[in-house]
Amino acid sequence: MKRLILFVVLIAITVCCLYAQEDNKYTLDNIRTGIKSAGEPYIADKYIVFTAEDNHRFTGIAFDFEDYRTIHAYEKLIAYDYDNNPRGTVLFYILPVPKNSTGISYRMIFDGLWTTDPLNPVKTFSFESGTYVSQVRYSNMTATVTEKKNDKVTFIHNSDPGKIVRLSGTFSNWDSFIYYMNETSPGHYEIELPLPSGTYYYCYYEGLSPILDDTNPAKVYTPEGRIASVITIN
Repeated sequence: MKRLILFVVLIAITVCCLYAQEDNKYTLDNIRTGIKSAGEPYIADKYIVFTAEDNHRFTGIAFDFEDYRTIHAYEKLIAYDYDNNPRGTVLFYILPVPKNSTGISYRMIFDGLWTTDPLNPVKTFSFESGTYVSQVRYSNMTATVTEKKNDKVTFIHNSDPGKIVRLSGTFSNWDSFIYYMNETSPGHYEIELPLPSGTYYYCYYEGLSPILDDTNPAKVYTPEGRIASVITIN
């Protein structure tokens, strides 16, 4: 009997591990899909996303919690615009947020030369390493995905800096000139709306063409025949 119980427990642990691996793969695939261009590091789910321009033979990153001894190579990604046309390549590295931490310091290396992150304005002098390092502080990071909190929804859109971005949906009778999103950091747009319980279809506008929310994988065809992002508030 004890052997049978142990066997059942091992099977349960194996199944849980397989589900966890599949969930992590799904999350990472969504994060990669959401990368459109190089910019400041940001938090996505429980990961920190670092990006860089693809203009060096080698780009790497090293972290303070590893004493800068390990250099992690960036990966290359083909970035697509919202019409699914390739718009060039971007480099990225995805790091799980270290446990029991409120921030990290890091350095980058381009073709053998150490430097701070040129896309991250937050840097400080490290007396331990005797040089400047870039920093990511989690408490200061902006929201990175459209999410609901209580009876409010924070809508998120990432694009090029300096755009005029509007939000439209069933909550505005598809009028795209009511809600204008705020550019809280270069290329990062957001707006918070109080919405009662229900299911809402929506999209963003840069000009006259609708844009789906690439931070929200839920999509639907509306009765009018258009494709839109969808969010449900319980």
